[in-house]
Amino acid sequence: MATAIYLEHYLDSIENLPCELQRNFTLMRDLDNRTEEKKGEIDKLAEEYIANVKNLASEQRVEHLQKIQNAYSKCKEFSDDKVQLAMQTYEMVDKHIRRLDADLARFENELKEKLELSGYESADGRALKKSEMRSQREKRGSRGRGRKGSDEDSPRKKKKASPDLSDTLLPMQPSDVLDMPVDPNEPTYCLCHQVSYGEMIGCDNPDCPIEWFHFACVDLATKPKGKWFCPRCTQDRKKK
Repeated sequence: MATAIYLEHYLDSIENLPCELQRNFTLMRDLDNRTEEKKGEIDKLAEEYIANVKNLASEQRVEHLQKIQNAYSKCKEFSDDKVQLAMQTYEMVDKHIRRLDADLARFENELKEKLELSGYESADGRALKKSEMRSQREKRGSRGRGRKGSDEDSPRKKKKASPDLSDTLLPMQPSDVLDMPVDPNEPTYCLCHQVSYGEMIGCDNPDCPIEWFHFACVDLATKPKGKWFCPRCTQDRKKK
């Protein structure tokens, strides 16, 4: 109800605005016409002066030049009046725009307060909650992958274990893998783009495109303590 009353009052306040604008525009057009007439008069006086300057006495020359000067002064006066009218017109419209912007901002704040009192969340609140939930998921994923080189997380768990030899008894080297037949459907890892073999370590960057690396390819002999980042992610972190 309050909004409807305000809208009615606002429309009443701008009811005369079109007429006032039309009046100012008409006055400016009239000033333009009068200025053009004066410019024509100046051109005519200048032509007469140039044509008769040799035959005019000194006092007549001064009088003729004074007429031209007065005509120029009148043109300047018309131009100043037009500028004042233009500024007045701008202020007239800008005043209503500023009032409307201020009232809209006030109504928006009142609406937000009513929504908060009603138990609704604002759009910013929902976005913040989504961001927090996403951050929690990333932390859980990082903790899950933080168990470096363990049998539970390693991609080797997805492969069938060899019934003859274990990795602890016969550790494999990259050169050994190159000589082994590789299943084309088996996923590849590490900087060497080879299949899973031997001991591997997972990068703690949840956005790492490679994720798993062979110990030998990243110059590791044992599992490092704390978080570990692959060479590419380490370089990216230094750039940031």
